[in-house]
Amino acid sequence: MSFNREGGKNKFLYRNTRGIKKKSSRRGTKLIDMESIQGGEISLAHATASTQHSLPSMEEEVVGFEDDAKNIIQQLTGGTKELDIISIVGMPGLGKTTLARKVFNHFIDIRHFDVRAWCSISKEYSSRKVFSEILKQVVGSMNGIRDEDIPHELRKSLMRKRYLIVLDDIWEAKAWEELRLSFPHGEDGSRVVVTTRDEQVVRQLKLHSNPYFLRFLTEDESWELLEKKVFQGEICPQKLLKAGLRVAKNCKGLPLVIVLIAGIISKKRQASLWFKVANDLRSHALEDQSMKIIESSYDYLEDHLKACLLYMGLFPEDYNFPVSILLKLWIAENFVQNSDTDNLEEASTNFLNDLASKSLVMVSKRRDNGEIKYCTLHDVVREFCWRKLAKEKFMQLIIPYNPDQSLGASEPRLCMYVHDDLAKQLVEHAYSLDKIPLLAELNVVGSFAQCHGRSLEFIAHPKLYKWNRNLTTHVRLLDCIRHIRVLDLLNIYLEGRFWARAMEAVTHLRFLAIHTQEFRFQWVDHLLDLQTLRVGWQPISLSSRISPAGLWKMQKLRHVDIKEIKFAWEDNDRAIFEECSLTVLPNLKSFGRCRIYLADMTPEFWWRFPNIEQLKLLIVEPYVPRYHKFPIPEIDMPNLEDLPLQSLEVGFSDKPESHDFGIGRGSCLVFPSNLKDLSIHSIFLTEKVVSNIARLLNLERLKLRRILFKDENMGCWDVGDYKFPALKYLNLRGVDMNEWRSSEASFPVLEKLVIRRCEKLQEIPSSFADIQTLKLIRLRDCMKSVEDSALNIKKEVEDITGCDSLQVQLDFKYMPYGRKDHDLRIFKNSVF
Repeated sequence: MSFNREGGKNKFLYRNTRGIKKKSSRRGTKLIDMESIQGGEISLAHATASTQHSLPSMEEEVVGFEDDAKNIIQQLTGGTKELDIISIVGMPGLGKTTLARKVFNHFIDIRHFDVRAWCSISKEYSSRKVFSEILKQVVGSMNGIRDEDIPHELRKSLMRKRYLIVLDDIWEAKAWEELRLSFPHGEDGSRVVVTTRDEQVVRQLKLHSNPYFLRFLTEDESWELLEKKVFQGEICPQKLLKAGLRVAKNCKGLPLVIVLIAGIISKKRQASLWFKVANDLRSHALEDQSMKIIESSYDYLEDHLKACLLYMGLFPEDYNFPVSILLKLWIAENFVQNSDTDNLEEASTNFLNDLASKSLVMVSKRRDNGEIKYCTLHDVVREFCWRKLAKEKFMQLIIPYNPDQSLGASEPRLCMYVHDDLAKQLVEHAYSLDKIPLLAELNVVGSFAQCHGRSLEFIAHPKLYKWNRNLTTHVRLLDCIRHIRVLDLLNIYLEGRFWARAMEAVTHLRFLAIHTQEFRFQWVDHLLDLQTLRVGWQPISLSSRISPAGLWKMQKLRHVDIKEIKFAWEDNDRAIFEECSLTVLPNLKSFGRCRIYLADMTPEFWWRFPNIEQLKLLIVEPYVPRYHKFPIPEIDMPNLEDLPLQSLEVGFSDKPESHDFGIGRGSCLVFPSNLKDLSIHSIFLTEKVVSNIARLLNLERLKLRRILFKDENMGCWDVGDYKFPALKYLNLRGVDMNEWRSSEASFPVLEKLVIRRCEKLQEIPSSFADIQTLKLIRLRDCMKSVEDSALNIKKEVEDITGCDSLQVQLDFKYMPYGRKDHDLRIFKNSVF
């Protein structure tokens, strides 16, 4: 059940209207941009890129985007009386121009604005022509006006008038900067509508209103549009229905592709042909048109962004990229280079944001702090990347990004992507590079590489593991492409230690991910360039431990992610660690998850990571029976206080090989003062622990999982006397409390509250209604009284502010403890 207010259906229909006269004369022949073909203004064969400026066509009236259009119209007619910019953002072909046209045409008969003008900007534009086109629509004539006087005349003509100007397809904020002085900033309710594929542009243009982001069509909406375009208002015959639905589904919700395909299949209404089109959307029309709009965005990218985008195109269709991994891959492939090594992660994040803001990468999921967690490529963009790679014979000069080329700039690298055809030829020709036809045809090994003055390197295929699961084959393949920098074998379970032989060949690795039965740092410590090490470890024995020897040799390590690290600190390991000052990893940013055994005094190795930002620990306390009546023996807790950590995950257990609860020593742990992200699990929550958390003045995210209370607290969590001044996100999961007490000052800037499986909790403190920043309460598997309290808080917020600013999400998967109502919405999600 959903009560979400984020717009309704994004229908996308057309109907012919005749007898409507155009209200302006135009000079010359109009060349339309790629999105304008959605309106059916000209045939596909004659569509070309636009650098001209003209009013939208009135030959066909667009009927659709009903809810989107209503939202935009409301922004145009309501809100501030000052000049405002309404931005419509989306990837090429999503319908930005169509929506803007619908809104623009809405005001033909509704005389809300005194004057209206439409101008297509595009990437290559002339400011003189833009000014001229707008002025011509405003005053109706350009007679006697000199070119240099046009900006002044435009401003004078708009003065004291309520105007609507549409600037279609803006690529840079610079275009607006050149125009804005001619648009008076009065209090007449004037509006400028901007369409763009670049989110960063609208961020710079924003005055009052937030950008309006278009979504993709659903399958039903896609079929509705396809049927309308093919049958021109008639109903699809039953014999074509199944094939038509398949075509609509495979258009992946992109209106441009739907319109292009409709132009093809409408000529031959045969089910067999339609199924063929559905199975292979690679017709000449699609290649010539939809690919062209993607290429226009691609050509406008900086070189380092082109490499990042093409690299994503190698992955399987609809692949959902975990951003934390994708950025490490880009860094490993040397797409990201920075003279300041501490900023590599920040630079790669900026790259991704650039691609997302240009609508070439789609955001699948964001973290609670707004950062991108997962992303993907639309099928049209991925198809373009694949075609681009194939056209270049999978060869590319990788030009790494460096903000200061004078500081350690690297030469471009000549690289070949290890694609399917190359892999097959390697197998057929016994892994001999000089014999495979593909390279012989390109003459890569000889003159091609020599003319570029560099040797050929390889970029590993992300599906390398699918070619052959025989480990011997992998050893030969890796020996052949030994210059690869990335090797991801997490999808292969490597038994024993034989995989270590394959690692001897690939000495240039910067990213290694393996799933193995046995692991030793000594088997990979020759990889001196390694930056990221990921190990999905499934040891034969749960008590298996590994020596840290070898870890310290890999000085370029930035990220170590091992499922469960249990160090075996032998005497010589301790001596080397404690006496040698060279056992430091200066570049390491993240490490974990590691078990720390208090009983055997595990050395505090993390002090050898001077720039560590993220650490995951499981602290194993000495086992004491629950019925033990004597005082718990004192044992020093790990010292974390002065670490430069931004993120810490720490759990407790009193059994060496389990995840049972600790017995209470967590209250002795002092957290690093600069923490922004803290996750604690499997602990008895005491006043001292809460007090230590409240001292973290920079803490923005707090997760509490599997939390118990001492008997004397009777399951009551009282934070009324504490203040968490910077906390924006609070996640409570499996917190065994009956009552929660809080004051209005406890969480002054909280934005999101998530409660899961807190099955005994009776209600959320009513003081949460006084938190002005609160935007979301998300509940899962809680008592109905907790649900009621959340809805009461929402109602109180609405009564106080008059705004529907707080969203409540209810998600039930299991029957919560103590819940008696019979109308429980099992496996349902409700949004209020």
